[in-house]
Amino acid sequence: SAPIPRPCSRAALRPRLRAAMLRVGLSASALAAILARSRAQPFGHPAPGATYPEREGFTLWLVEEFEEPLDLDMDPVWTWSDGALPEGWVRFVKEGIKFENGRLVLEADNAEPGSQQQPCSHAESTWVGNRPLTSGEMRSRHNLFRYGYYEARMKAPEIQPSNPHINGNYISTMFVYHDAKFRHWREIDVELTGDSPSALTVNVLNGENRSNWAPDIESHVTCSVEPRNLRAHFHTYAFEWLPTGITWYLDGQEIARHGPEEPLPIPELSGKIIMNLWVFSTGKGFGGMEGENNQYPLRSEYEWLRFYRWNGDEHYPCEGLTADCLTAEDRFLSGNNPCDGIPLEGDAPGVAKCKATCPSGLGHQSAAPPSARPSAAAAAAATAASGVDAS
Repeated sequence: SAPIPRPCSRAALRPRLRAAMLRVGLSASALAAILARSRAQPFGHPAPGATYPEREGFTLWLVEEFEEPLDLDMDPVWTWSDGALPEGWVRFVKEGIKFENGRLVLEADNAEPGSQQQPCSHAESTWVGNRPLTSGEMRSRHNLFRYGYYEARMKAPEIQPSNPHINGNYISTMFVYHDAKFRHWREIDVELTGDSPSALTVNVLNGENRSNWAPDIESHVTCSVEPRNLRAHFHTYAFEWLPTGITWYLDGQEIARHGPEEPLPIPELSGKIIMNLWVFSTGKGFGGMEGENNQYPLRSEYEWLRFYRWNGDEHYPCEGLTADCLTAEDRFLSGNNPCDGIPLEGDAPGVAKCKATCPSGLGHQSAAPPSARPSAAAAAAATAASGVDAS
């Protein structure tokens, strides 16, 4: 792949991480369980018979190939968001998520004339107003994911059809977010933005008792990755999140790090995997200053997504990718939309909790397990049968 000629830079000119990542020792029982799990297929929707890359110290846990449409009301892992960013022009709707030609497509478009968006958002856990645009945000149902290696092959939107060089305004993402943000805001981002065909920003957010973004809860690194055009071609974006730091990659090359010497602490709480596309509101404070060039619809595309669980995390994700191990903090105001069947548990100071209506009138029901991964007991039996010495 093409080299990255110019380094990414921190706005505050902070030094890059110098220390190597530390590795945590495992107990014999934990190692046995990990070895057993590694023999099973990943969760999600992997390609039948496919062989996926291995990563030392990690276990492939979740794969999405997007070869077939997902039922986002019934899927055991994924759902849709009904949220809206306070600083954005976009309201997320289920219809903004599409599956076409083996790809996930998130589409930002003008809202239907005369359409009435429900004023209550379960994803935001409060009331939000109408927005002039709609778009899509696909997210995991629960705060299930923590330390590991996250990667997606994706392409940013073209501002105008068939011309990937015109700049505008958008933020096209893949990130992990602890939902809800009100007590403990934790977030790790990859963001492709509309100000340049080669513009890429990576972020860490860590804040307490906040309802809105502020500079003191974020550390970000901006990158210019010429000669890559992130709108014209697909590229692979990844980050490795460990207790000792976060490292971001583009097409397998390291581009940025956030380590323990940084003023902002490394996030430690589980979160949801999220992909979305949105447009900044008046003022274009982020995502590009030429929003008047936007021709809708804008479409970001994803070929695949993978999550490798770090073998040192003995808690997340829950066994069987269920919600059984989630704590009260993991469940705090963690709804996504009015159809997901997840109650809005808890209250946040100054947040007017609301309840929206499921458009289909159905709501989420228990679905079949997301893969044939064995139970803990079956995994242990498989390990014993294999002759692997876990001591």
